[in-house]
Amino acid sequence: MGEQLVITRDDARAVVTTRGATLREFSVAGVGYTETFPEDATPPLGSGSVLVPWPNRVAGARWRGGELEVTEPARGNAIHGLVRHEEWTVVGHTASSVRLEVAVGERPGWPYPFRTAIMYALDEHGLRVTHDVVNTGTETMPFGVGTHPYPRPGKSDADTCVLKLAATTHLPLDPERMVPVTGEEPIDPALAEGAELRTLRLDDAFGGCVPDADGVVRHWLRGDDGGVLVWAEPVFGWVQVFTPPEFPGADGRAVAVEPMTCPPDALNSGVDLIEIGPGDTWTGTWGISPC
Repeated sequence: MGEQLVITRDDARAVVTTRGATLREFSVAGVGYTETFPEDATPPLGSGSVLVPWPNRVAGARWRGGELEVTEPARGNAIHGLVRHEEWTVVGHTASSVRLEVAVGERPGWPYPFRTAIMYALDEHGLRVTHDVVNTGTETMPFGVGTHPYPRPGKSDADTCVLKLAATTHLPLDPERMVPVTGEEPIDPALAEGAELRTLRLDDAFGGCVPDADGVVRHWLRGDDGGVLVWAEPVFGWVQVFTPPEFPGADGRAVAVEPMTCPPDALNSGVDLIEIGPGDTWTGTWGISPC
């Protein structure tokens, strides 16, 4: 998993790896607020991964840019972008923050060279994560950004927690190929108002995320003994929620709450794709806070 990069602030601690710029741990006062995994292990089920230049899946690994490498052979899709298995370079490391970057040249099916950076920083609210994407090519580049944390609700048993999403729509996916089959539909009110995690079996995309009055999108996982907030800037208007049958080493149920700037298969649908011109930079921020 590459080098283990530790940052701390007061009693908060995070660990990031140079392989994939993966978030391996976030804790406060010794209490975990993300699922973790051993130093020498591959991130299980995408845990902590950075998903650039597209999150989720590209159907059939094909789009107008060409044929991508099939990275989900069982379904024939290209999944989770191009950088999560790359070795990133550390370009800044202080006691409470670390910044990494990686350059990606033209790849099969991806004719757009780019550079992307990520900064993990601890502040008084928890963990703040900032992404930069720079178009280093000569043509306008379409892309999306996503991330794959498994938030933990502090000392609460996740099975007893309530999950509340800021989303307003649900995007139905083909259960075999896990790509969209129709347009968006209204979200189940239970998820917008709060549903018990133990009742949910999800690997679903949700959109129309509505920010609060302060302009921040908030997704909550709350229990009697604590909770966790996954927040994001409004550009992260989508969220994938995944409740795997099991997560290695987790105490009880785990859930991924994945902020995304676009839905699955956005390279084909064009929905909420970001476009930046040659030499331009895009920046977006999200984070995790104990509550």
